[in-house]
Amino acid sequence: MSPDRVENATLQRLAPHLVARPRRGVVGSSRQAKQLRDAVRSAAADRDRHAVLLYGEPGLEKDNLAALIHFGSVDRHHLMLRLDGARMRSDGADLFGSGDAPGPKPLLELLGTGSLLVDDLDQVPEPARQALLNLARTGEWAPLDASTPRHRFEGRLFFTAERSLGQFDDCCTLIRVPPLRVRRQDLGEWLRYEVRQKSRSLGWQQVPEVPEGVVKQLQTHDFPNNLRELDALIDRAIQQVRHQETHHNGQSSRQAPKLLPEDVFWTSPRQQYSRFDLWRWKPRLREWMRSTRLWNTLLFGLVSWVFVLVNLWLWLGPQDRAHNGALNLFWAWWWPLILIGFPLVGRLWCSFCPFMVWGEISQRLSRRFSWRPAPWPRGDHDGWASRWLSAGFALILIWEALGNLPNTAWLSSCLLLLITAGAVVCSLRFEKRFWCRYLCPIGGMNGLFAKLSILELRAQAGICSGNCNSYACFKGGPAEGEGMASNGCPLGTHPAHLRDNRNCVLCLTCAQACLHRSVRLAIRPPAADLQRSMAIPFGEPALLLILAGSISLDHWQRLWGWHALAPESLSSGPLLPRLAFATLALAIPSLLVLCARPFFSQTRLDRTVYGLLPLIWSLLLADHLPLGMEEAGLLLPVSASPLLEEGAWNLPHWQADLHVIAFCQSLSVVIGALWSAVILRRMLSNSRSAWIAATGLMVLLAATGRWLVNGSG
Repeated sequence: MSPDRVENATLQRLAPHLVARPRRGVVGSSRQAKQLRDAVRSAAADRDRHAVLLYGEPGLEKDNLAALIHFGSVDRHHLMLRLDGARMRSDGADLFGSGDAPGPKPLLELLGTGSLLVDDLDQVPEPARQALLNLARTGEWAPLDASTPRHRFEGRLFFTAERSLGQFDDCCTLIRVPPLRVRRQDLGEWLRYEVRQKSRSLGWQQVPEVPEGVVKQLQTHDFPNNLRELDALIDRAIQQVRHQETHHNGQSSRQAPKLLPEDVFWTSPRQQYSRFDLWRWKPRLREWMRSTRLWNTLLFGLVSWVFVLVNLWLWLGPQDRAHNGALNLFWAWWWPLILIGFPLVGRLWCSFCPFMVWGEISQRLSRRFSWRPAPWPRGDHDGWASRWLSAGFALILIWEALGNLPNTAWLSSCLLLLITAGAVVCSLRFEKRFWCRYLCPIGGMNGLFAKLSILELRAQAGICSGNCNSYACFKGGPAEGEGMASNGCPLGTHPAHLRDNRNCVLCLTCAQACLHRSVRLAIRPPAADLQRSMAIPFGEPALLLILAGSISLDHWQRLWGWHALAPESLSSGPLLPRLAFATLALAIPSLLVLCARPFFSQTRLDRTVYGLLPLIWSLLLADHLPLGMEEAGLLLPVSASPLLEEGAWNLPHWQADLHVIAFCQSLSVVIGALWSAVILRRMLSNSRSAWIAATGLMVLLAATGRWLVNGSG
């Protein structure tokens, strides 16, 4: 046979196993990435060419790291072959030859001084693995069933495995490849690198940006299949964007979108246990709750006009709570009921909130005058919006205390109209409910306490990513199949991307628009959103501290009444002393947390604050129970008192005994304290000492809070 034919035959044997080049380098700037990069460089600089074993979980591209070492070493001009260990024969004939029988040369002989990579060493059959172990230790090999002299291997060996293999540890340089879940800091760099590479392969002239919100969203995912799963996720996101651009423009375009939206990134949701699907149990309940006639009648036929009547009542009626039924509704009914409702129905109030009803009415009216709000702004707005939201809530609480809003009807109406004005302005500026999601003080509180709810609305990611290409549930669109025409999720969120109840107002728009029955309404364990792995939204701990401060503000006299400079009342007297003491009372929880910062990491401190969420909810409820239990039952006589005077008290009315109120307050605080103890154990499960310290702090706060609200009972 001619030499050319021999060379061609050799190349044909080697071609399926050749490694041409590394696919990528080590991406990231985390400590683990730097250590891995240093280990690769050290192995590449090894002049003795020791065998290398790279081990770690599946999907970490350990074969690519082996290629990085080879092509970064002096052997870069030599061949590198890759063999799949799971496909090797038990006698190793494909690598070592088949003994005394004549046949083609074994791969080791053809490789010469090149490098051999055996992938999945832990899946190599035992006889062949022992031969590889001997090769790694001695550098010699022979066919397993032959009596021929042993051959010397002049090349270098690389192995990959999912775990360290004890026998190979003493003859190999070990490199542990960390999983992606411990390198969450690198996720943003990985995303942008992969998007840049795929954009170039598609011929896009510009690389789309990856919003920080997407990075934060994906950092909550564990990625069990590591880089392989991340690569598939990015590829699917790019393909979905291309499909949307093609559908929008009518033809394929080389122009990339400026931004990759959150809704194109699909992760496999964590296994969720203890969920009871209400709509599967009662299918007719789903049809009734999806009814557009029901929602339109409720929102535009009832809520909008009741809100107008309440404000007229506040302006034109008596100005004190003892004679104005609207004030009674607002302070004695609304506050206790919404607090009681948080663990049951979450943020349901926001679905028929009158502020946004008038926001939507203003949007509809503006279209008649050819005014179109700007599209929903993409990106992460929590960074700046949360500061405004928290500051707005703090100002409202101070205004409430200084202006005596609970007993001043026209000022209470001003508060309602001010919040409505914010909703209307944002509705005219942006489509959907930008005000509700980012800026509304009441919405911020509702979103925070909705995490305690036993009710959740979610879509099934597998159905959405596999069957849907219209995404009408959050984008809006015309009626299609079972799906109804809609404007999409008012908070601009896909129900399959929800990680908690914060951005779900239970308006059921997604359920109305979905034609695949992916959306489900389920009962779950209380506070299921509060997990140690949860992503903490920017600014939420600050809002929670302000809510806690509202309790000390309501009972400021028990804290500061002894001081010589303290005013007799926050609602009368010189403004500056009143403002100073109100601000100081409101800031007490925040000041306590600032004092604790030197002793705790920011993450642990935030988790501790979140663990106190049930306790703060229970203290707020205990603070508002006296007003509700003493005055809510007086609604009829209070409302009729301007007309019937003394005769109004002949109407049905009810008041709870003070001892009953005190018992309900204590019961509320005890439930909140026990609930917080459970949540703190969950949030701080990796540190027993931190949990004990946080639990002690919680007990102290519960006792102090009960002492404070005792004055209102």
